[in-house]
Amino acid sequence: MEYFMELYEEIYQDMYRMAYYYMGNTQDAEDAVQETALTAYEHFGRLKNKDAFRPWIFKILVNRCKKSLKRRSRRESLKEEPKTAYEPSLTAQAEMRELLGKLEDEERLIVSLAVFGGYRGEDIARLLNKNHSTVRSKYRRALKKLEAELMESP
Repeated sequence: MEYFMELYEEIYQDMYRMAYYYMGNTQDAEDAVQETALTAYEHFGRLKNKDAFRPWIFKILVNRCKKSLKRRSRRESLKEEPKTAYEPSLTAQAEMRELLGKLEDEERLIVSLAVFGGYRGEDIARLLNKNHSTVRSKYRRALKKLEAELMESP
């Protein structure tokens, strides 16, 4: 238990940051990190190489975020509420979240893992079970989209 907590405390901030920018709000990010920690703790004994803790727990977090976004998407499509008008963000975090929200889910995940999780392309490819060149091209495409969005904004 103590060893798990030591490892977890070292990466909690990075996990939360990645979940926050991926999920788009504090509540969902906290839920995703908490559920991830619980799942990881339950299965920690099965982890053979404790040095692989960070990529292992981030993979759990990525899967948790994906599932949560799918559930949210289904709920929102059932509601069919009219969309609210765009309200400019006042903080850099809100602006970043909004900017990342313009990306597709997979692009947002790749950018979040690279920027906020500090992962390299090869690591992201392993986490997502994708080809490294696919991840690299999606990352570049996402950055170009973000650049275009920044150029358009006043």
